[in-house]
Amino acid sequence: MKETVDTAYHELYAYTMGRPGFILQHVVDANMAQTLDPARAGYKPMGGIFALAGLYLHCEKGFTGAQVQQAHRVLGQRKRDWPAVPLPERRGGLTPADVMTAPIGPERDAAIDRWCESVWAEFQDSREVIVGLLKESGIV
Repeated sequence: MKETVDTAYHELYAYTMGRPGFILQHVVDANMAQTLDPARAGYKPMGGIFALAGLYLHCEKGFTGAQVQQAHRVLGQRKRDWPAVPLPERRGGLTPADVMTAPIGPERDAAIDRWCESVWAEFQDSREVIVGLLKESGIV
């Protein structure tokens, strides 16, 4: 199953390169949040914070991928210790493999949005922390 999801993610990543609104950013954020693993070598809380900030901004504030990327730049300007967020056992009912079953074009793009929403919905316990960091940085 993991190999199928990894393969689908790479195919989805390639598909979104050059799509309108830089939706590639949403794919990267959803995948990062869905696969966060503190036991993995190189894990840093910053990656989780940025992914969740991107999902919040997209799902709740309607940011495009380009706007999320700019928000990530602003967040990254200030050096800090990033808080660890609780990792829910369930990380969304959809995966990149599910998204790839949608027809190419607007339907697949909409499936990416549904995937982002399904992942973000599982991280609601971290919402207050994410919103606080974004407010502190002047993004929202």
